[in-house]
Amino acid sequence: MRPRRKGMRDIMNVIVAVCGDWGIGYKGKQPIVISEDRRFFKEMTGGGVVIAGRKTFEEFPGPLSNRKNIILTQEKDLIAEGIVVAHSVDEVLKEIADESPDRVFVVGGGDTFRLFLPMCAKAYVTRIEAAPPSDTFFPDLDQLPEWTLELRGTVRESEGVRFSYNIYRNTNVIK
Repeated sequence: MRPRRKGMRDIMNVIVAVCGDWGIGYKGKQPIVISEDRRFFKEMTGGGVVIAGRKTFEEFPGPLSNRKNIILTQEKDLIAEGIVVAHSVDEVLKEIADESPDRVFVVGGGDTFRLFLPMCAKAYVTRIEAAPPSDTFFPDLDQLPEWTLELRGTVRESEGVRFSYNIYRNTNVIK
């Protein structure tokens, strides 16, 4: 993959729910699932493009409706109706070349987030105020100098869990 240079154009976004320690997974599952956040995810990504790794895709009930589903995998024999299979970052980039950057979202998992995060203009981060056991983590955007918190959402509660919707901006990309 080509290294990201300051001032490159944005080509996608990331959307993720993280626990208090930036944990996003435990034994292949999301540690905390909030139905209100699932509705937010559906609203944000609907009509757009989602990019996921194979393991994350296998956690879906199937291809996400009303979205172009691009699955990044090393498996040469992955075939499923309603998805586009890509075997490299370059293949994903070719697949989204004509898409509006505002409508392209990286949705997981950990390795896929790390591959594409430098190419993302915004990160839509649901911050969950709990830290259950996690073995997969999203990069701590508060510690990365190229990422700034653009909007800190109001803390709300659903299903006994406190969380907020936050938006980070990557200062290394331009609109």
